[in-house]
Amino acid sequence: MKRHRKQLARTLVLASAMIAAAATFLFPSSLQAQTQAQPKGIDPVILATANAGDANSQFLLGLIFDLGQDVPQDYKQAATWYLKAAEQGNAKAEYYLGLLYQEGHGVPKNDSIATEWYRKAAEQGDKEAEFNLGIAFANGDGVSKDISQAAIWYRESAQHGLALAQYNLAFLLEHGDGVPKDLGQAVVWYRKAAEQGLAIAQCNLGLMLRNGEGGQIDSEQAAKWFRKAADQGDELAQINLGEQYGLGEGVPKDYLEASSWYRKAAERGSALAQSILGLMYIKGKGVPEDCREAFKWLSKAADQGNNEAMFNLAAMYANGKVVKQDLSEAYMWSNLAAPHFEQAKSLRDQIEVLMDPKEIGKGQRLTREWMEKHKQKESN
Repeated sequence: MKRHRKQLARTLVLASAMIAAAATFLFPSSLQAQTQAQPKGIDPVILATANAGDANSQFLLGLIFDLGQDVPQDYKQAATWYLKAAEQGNAKAEYYLGLLYQEGHGVPKNDSIATEWYRKAAEQGDKEAEFNLGIAFANGDGVSKDISQAAIWYRESAQHGLALAQYNLAFLLEHGDGVPKDLGQAVVWYRKAAEQGLAIAQCNLGLMLRNGEGGQIDSEQAAKWFRKAADQGDELAQINLGEQYGLGEGVPKDYLEASSWYRKAAERGSALAQSILGLMYIKGKGVPEDCREAFKWLSKAADQGNNEAMFNLAAMYANGKVVKQDLSEAYMWSNLAAPHFEQAKSLRDQIEVLMDPKEIGKGQRLTREWMEKHKQKESN
C-alpha cells in the first residue's frame, strides 16, 4: 500500500487557542485578582494604567475587546489599543495586531501590514509571530514567496518550542525544500512536535520509523506513534496502524483490530480506508463476509475518486451478484479508473465487448456527468 504523508501545515496560528494562553500568561497576578472581583465590564485599574500609557495594560485592554471578555466584542477598539501598545514595542500586541490585519478584523485586511507587525514581534522572539512570518514567506502573503526564509523563521519558532513550527521545519528537512535534505534532523524535529502531542507530527514520525528514513526501521515505535495520533482522530495514522495490524508489523497480527482502525478512518471520510474496509468485507477478514457492506463502503470511496474502489465497484456491477447487473454503470466506474489503474482499463475493455452501442453511449455519458459533478465538488 502506498503510504501517504501529511502535507505542510500552512495554517496561521490564529487567535482561537493562542489567545487564551496569552491572556493567562500576560495578566499580572494583581490584575487577575481585580478582574475576577469585577466580572462585568473593564477593570478600572487596567483602564487607568492603559490611559496612562502602560503598554501591558494597553495590550490587555485590546485583548479584552478582541475576545469580548465581559464587554461587547469590538475589533476596532482592540486594534486601537493593540496599536498603542505595539508602538511601544509590546511584542504580543504587535503579534495580535498582525492577526487583525491578516483577518481583516477591525482594520482593512492587508497581508503586507500584517507581515510587518509579525516581523516586529518575531524579531523580539515571539514564537507565534515567528511561525506566522514563516507561513507568510511560504505562501507569499504580503512578501515575496521564499521557502528559505520560511525555513529560517520556522526554525526560530521551533527552537522556541512551537510544535507547528517544529513540524513544518521537519517537513522541509524531510523533502529538502528551502533547506538541505536531512532525514535525521527531520526525525529529530518531528519527534519534538510529536512529544508535544501534535497528531500530524506523530503520524509522520511513525511513517519515518516504519520506513527506516533517517534511521533504522522500528516498527514497534512506529505503531506507538501511529496509535497516539490515531487516538486523536488522525486518519492517516489510523490507516497505517490498521495496516500494521493486518500485516503483524510491530504489533500482533490481528485482522479484527485492523478492521476497527480502518473503520474509524472510513467513518471520518477517508476514501482509502473506505476502499480497504470494503475489500475486507468481500474477503471476510476481520469482519463477516458481507458483499452488501462491501458495496456500501466501496461506493463511498468511489464517489470520492478512489481508483481501486471504482474498479471493484465496476466488477460488482458487471457480474450482478451483489447488485443488479448494469453494464453501463460498470463501464462508467471502470472508465473513470482506467487512466490511473491498469486493471480497470482491462476490465472496461472486457465489459465493452458485451455492450451494445446504446449501452456504451450511456456509459460514456455517465462518465462525463460524474467527472463534471466531481469537478464542481473540488471547486467548492
